[in-house]
Amino acid sequence: MDFIISIIEQGLIYGILALGVYITYKILDFPDLTVDGSFPLGAAVTASLIKAGVNPWLTLPAAFLAGAAAGVCTGLIHVKGKVRDLLSGIIMMTALYTVNLMAAGTNNVPLFSQQTIFQNDFLESRFPDAVPSSVILGLIFVIAALSKILLDLYLKTKSGYLLRAVGDNENLVTALAKDKGNVKILGLSISNGLVALAGCIFCQQQNVFDISSGTGSIVIGLASVIVGTSLYRVFSRLKPFRKRNFIQVTTFVFLGAILYKACTGIAIRYFVPQSMKLISALFLLGVLVLMLVFDNAEKKKVKKHA
Repeated sequence: MDFIISIIEQGLIYGILALGVYITYKILDFPDLTVDGSFPLGAAVTASLIKAGVNPWLTLPAAFLAGAAAGVCTGLIHVKGKVRDLLSGIIMMTALYTVNLMAAGTNNVPLFSQQTIFQNDFLESRFPDAVPSSVILGLIFVIAALSKILLDLYLKTKSGYLLRAVGDNENLVTALAKDKGNVKILGLSISNGLVALAGCIFCQQQNVFDISSGTGSIVIGLASVIVGTSLYRVFSRLKPFRKRNFIQVTTFVFLGAILYKACTGIAIRYFVPQSMKLISALFLLGVLVLMLVFDNAEKKKVKKHA
């Protein structure tokens, strides 16, 4: 049971990260590598604030704002500096390595004796022996659910529709007398804010900040988005779900993150640790192949009824 709870916890945390990657990868069509720097940025800000005695709950908005600032910088490099999208992300990711070290003060900051959102006087007074894993899972779930709901609500606003339009048709945004560059910067700030928020929660859940915690974050995020959106396409075409408006793609992004972390968890637990990357890659390849088969079957069905 602890193994399953651990997978869901990690899946929900990386699901918040995947929401950020979903904005850049699927909505903006922007290959943003800032993610590998903004994830540990959220953790670094969290560690430094907690060490300074700040209320751990205040580290959540602080980490989001720090990540949003990093996203704005990436956007400015791309939009105002006329630097290619991929290169602007690489530049910011590289710069954030130093920023993260300066924010945290060192490359490793343990928080085992500090107050966190999962380990504090209030929870310890309710659970003298140890805080149950179910309570930790519940707190992560609430934060993840709020992040998802707020993003869904934002995407239904005028600004949210403009964000979608930039990825689909930049000329349409210009025709509406809106600056497409500013819309991109806004999207990048929200994306990296969510990624940094995930880093904040991850840091407090693990009780440590490590400078290398962001390595591979973009891969995990992309894998979660690909798996989640693929599942969404399948479920949205099934009759029982075809007219159900409550099914949101962001829900499946979280499901994709949980499935991906389950895959890596099973690989570590039941196989040699060195096989984790291979098994994860095979899992992702399998999802893509199944989607190809599903799409071909749909095309054949359409031709048959044509």
